Amino acid sequence: MEYRKLPHGGEQISIIGLGNSSLGAAGEAEVEKTVALALESGINFFDMAAGDAVPFPAYGRAVAGCRKQVFYQVHFGADYRSGAYGWTLDIDDIKRSVDWQLTALQTDYIDFGFLHCIDEAADLQTAIAQGTLSYMEDLKRQGVIRHIGLSSHTPAVVHQVLDMGILDMLMFSINPAYDYRHGEYAIGSGDERAALYRRCEAEGVGISVMKAFSGGQLLCAETSPFGQALTEYQCIQYALDRPGVVTVLPGVRNREDVRRILGFLTANEDEKDYSVLGSFTPQEAAGSCVYCNHCQPCPAGLDVGLINKYYDLALAGDALAKSHYANLGTKASACLACGHCDARCPFGVRQTQRMREIAAYFGE
Repeated sequence: MEYRKLPHGGEQISIIGLGNSSLGAAGEAEVEKTVALALESGINFFDMAAGDAVPFPAYGRAVAGCRKQVFYQVHFGADYRSGAYGWTLDIDDIKRSVDWQLTALQTDYIDFGFLHCIDEAADLQTAIAQGTLSYMEDLKRQGVIRHIGLSSHTPAVVHQVLDMGILDMLMFSINPAYDYRHGEYAIGSGDERAALYRRCEAEGVGISVMKAFSGGQLLCAETSPFGQALTEYQCIQYALDRPGVVTVLPGVRNREDVRRILGFLTANEDEKDYSVLGSFTPQEAAGSCVYCNHCQPCPAGLDVGLINKYYDLALAGDALAKSHYANLGTKASACLACGHCDARCPFGVRQTQRMREIAAYFGE
């Protein structure tokens, strides 16, 4: 397993976590075995926005002996007391539901307390007016919540909460379809969404990724908005390459799904290469580096994708990006202008020109 550090807090989080939207259908026994397999494989991050109540007691049993090594995302607004999933903004229902979740999980604290599924500005205002946010902040002061997070599909709403300066983690839907305006949750232009990811990284807000496969639509040519299927590994790599992303949370149904997803860790680079996107993404994506590194290897030894990422982050106001760039062994000024990367870039980025621009920006 590979791990990434949460900027606010420093916790080491597995790059692959577990989503629970479909796991409950397998029954408690299989859920417990699935969680045990995930733990044995180094997965330590679990999103508890489940499809029903079934996973909670199974998690409680599976994690009982290693709670301190596990990170839970618990959602304030998801209600499981009826046995089925429900969504609520009512503060009293939220309090009772969170108490139920903690009891079922056999824990007395929450690693990441998430304001759940806030997609509309009106819902955010309701959560504030009814006291949900202040309740979560009180719990954080008491040590019951370690970090405050937000689950949303809407960049404009996320920016409003980022402006409050309270977030440590954002759960956001990231996949090529949504980033290029395809799908129910494809909210915001590609540029708007990319700017949000860069802002999160610049401000030290980690991103946990939901819907990495667009609800499975991207995995089948007949349902893919591009008319061509991507693989799970391509989608996971795409998400991990976005600025700010700490972990990707595929929804699993059983142990078999976990084993297949874990294959990402040993897959070769060709299996994870998503540069095929350049052949069917819209015109708005042309000319923008997506850090896919399909242009590699560089004859001068440049890590072209990483150089572009640090530059984009520096432009977004990330002070650390400048120091990260300064620590690179080979910088943009070493570009030979041979055109190798220009010819190979599936998104039509003129990287040789961009390397000159980047070198000038960093004063080389």
